[in-house]
Amino acid sequence: MDFVFDTWHWSISGFLIGCCMLLLIYFGKTFGMSSNLRTVCSIFGAGKKIDFFKFDWREQKWNLAVVVGAMLGGYFATHFLSSGSILELNPKTISLLNELNIDIPNGKLVPDALFSWEAVLTVKGFLVLFLGGMLIGFGTPYAGGCTSGHAITGLSNLQLPSLIAVIGFFIGGLVAVHYIIPLIF
Repeated sequence: MDFVFDTWHWSISGFLIGCCMLLLIYFGKTFGMSSNLRTVCSIFGAGKKIDFFKFDWREQKWNLAVVVGAMLGGYFATHFLSSGSILELNPKTISLLNELNIDIPNGKLVPDALFSWEAVLTVKGFLVLFLGGMLIGFGTPYAGGCTSGHAITGLSNLQLPSLIAVIGFFIGGLVAVHYIIPLIF
């Protein structure tokens, strides 16, 4: 049985994220996806060799619910809350994709030229993923958290370092989209 709903208004998810943040602040917890990666590495014993992973991961295991919730939420949203309508792109975006020789997603969320096994198994695709992973792997601890941690938890707690980090994330994204990606593709 498939239940199909129209797209929810963005304010609903914003309100729900705000409610979650109030609960987290009340219980003295912080939110962020990158801390889950650190927790998982610590669970599997990375703390025996690397000091960064030496911490009591049991205090953070509640945060693993964020990962499980993101996966289950994505699954349910895709299979039960999607109307099946084709993603409509702005004509300017389509012409920019064509200039970069990137196929139009044709109803999918992402183009195959960027997100397919064929693209990953090329030298260029592997290097892009490897270098991107390295930048994220070193940048996240250096920045003191990831985009979700700074943008949601840090900004809701009015932390100046999070505001600076979020501004840096946006500037980095703009530079990547307008200057780096055209060089790669």
